[in-house]
Amino acid sequence: MNESCSLRCLVGKIGKAWQPFACEGTGSCPLSLPGPRIGNAFSLKTGRKLAEPTSQKEHLQGFAAAAQLGFPCKPVCDGTLRTVVFFFASICAWYSGYLLAELIPEVSLTSAVYNLRSISEKPLLKAPAPKRQKCDHWTPCPLDSYAYRLLSGGGKDKFAKICFEDELLMGEKTRNIGRGINIAIVNYVTGKAIASRYFDMFEGDNSGPMVTFIQSAPPKSLLFMVTQDDGASRLKEDAKKVIEALGSKQIRSIRFRSSWVFLTAKGFELPAEIQRENINHSDSTRNRYSGWPAEVQIEGCIPKPPS
Repeated sequence: MNESCSLRCLVGKIGKAWQPFACEGTGSCPLSLPGPRIGNAFSLKTGRKLAEPTSQKEHLQGFAAAAQLGFPCKPVCDGTLRTVVFFFASICAWYSGYLLAELIPEVSLTSAVYNLRSISEKPLLKAPAPKRQKCDHWTPCPLDSYAYRLLSGGGKDKFAKICFEDELLMGEKTRNIGRGINIAIVNYVTGKAIASRYFDMFEGDNSGPMVTFIQSAPPKSLLFMVTQDDGASRLKEDAKKVIEALGSKQIRSIRFRSSWVFLTAKGFELPAEIQRENINHSDSTRNRYSGWPAEVQIEGCIPKPPS
């Protein structure tokens, strides 16, 4: 007998004689005796109907009687039954799934799966693109002011730019930029460009014509000046004096291939806080480009005249 099994027999009696009709294990395995079971309780020996035991003591007495009568108790293997039940349950589950797939339209099923996935996905929050400001300023100018930005040339391929109120007055795209000093004149009252021109300071005698161009600017004018490549080699003293008279602090220090930008006004004074000039000299030990220094720039907002 298996040590992990303990037997418990159901018995009946005729008079004082006990007869076993069913046994079971109360441990790890069920047991049974051959012959009738509960619900059909007859004596295995006489065939007469048995009375069921009514106490634990009668159960034990019946078990002893069964042992004396020589009825062997055998483990009941219920693994086969469980396997059969599991097999039929699997078949039913598969068939139910098959019927469900046939009855539900594929489009509806796909849509439902997509909706579930959409709910689980977190929405992506994107920061709005920064609004572009006039002349590529980081912050907008007040409504009652003009935006400007001056950028010198850098090397052979970086062209100078003069931007006023988001209009490119001189630059690569306008095809009116050139080697030397580039000058644009703007009417301060209307904000409209009057003239623009570049003066080569590496070849030719263009210092005199540049002086004439500057002096031709009418009163209440804004003048913007930027260098491209070299703006100093053929710059003469009379031109330096004219530019210096307009407020430049760096024109006398300009050298070969210096990067230089300058803003000035004719016929009125600009506010003191406005950035007006910047310069960067060529230095072989720290040049950004081969033979040329890095670009320089100034930008800001010029208050409009009172209306």
